[in-house]
Amino acid sequence: MIHFSKYLVYIFGISEVFLLILKRSKHSGAKSQKDGNSLKLLWIVITGCLVTGNVIAGMYVLIPIEGSVFIVIGTALTIIGFIIRWIAIAQLGSMFTVDVAISSQHVLKTNGLYKLVRHPTYLGLMLIITGIAFLTNNVLSCAIIIIPIFLALNYRISVEEKALTDEFGEQYLEYKRKVKRIVPLIY
Repeated sequence: MIHFSKYLVYIFGISEVFLLILKRSKHSGAKSQKDGNSLKLLWIVITGCLVTGNVIAGMYVLIPIEGSVFIVIGTALTIIGFIIRWIAIAQLGSMFTVDVAISSQHVLKTNGLYKLVRHPTYLGLMLIITGIAFLTNNVLSCAIIIIPIFLALNYRISVEEKALTDEFGEQYLEYKRKVKRIVPLIY
């Protein structure tokens, strides 16, 4: 990683630790917690993949990408990801928690970014992760970072969708039929 783009990784880490400390369900009076250890899994996979991907990018010249286009794309994706993630968190307000939990004040959010995708916070997270992966400027590192994190995130989304279906029933099922998971009109 070069120039200021390496600081995006630090900003990401600090912002996620900040969320972990301040936005746990125990602070928000959750009536049910159904995390299924998905938060721990996500932290382990993200940390492991980012460290491994960056070590490989630094140690080996395996499939390096020439030029700075990957750095520009990576920086742009990371910044766009931050914007989407933080707008989605702000739109959820007090209903946002880092662990899968339903509060007594919880209502199904279907407007704002949630009108475009069911999980805009995870869309933002995947854009951040993809951007950071591009910043390694190494194809192998990109694969090591993106693929396992995407799989762990899909597990996390499944856990969350089960909790939302249990809580909101047919209302959530109807929302699922109308709105894609994390990529508008596609997935």
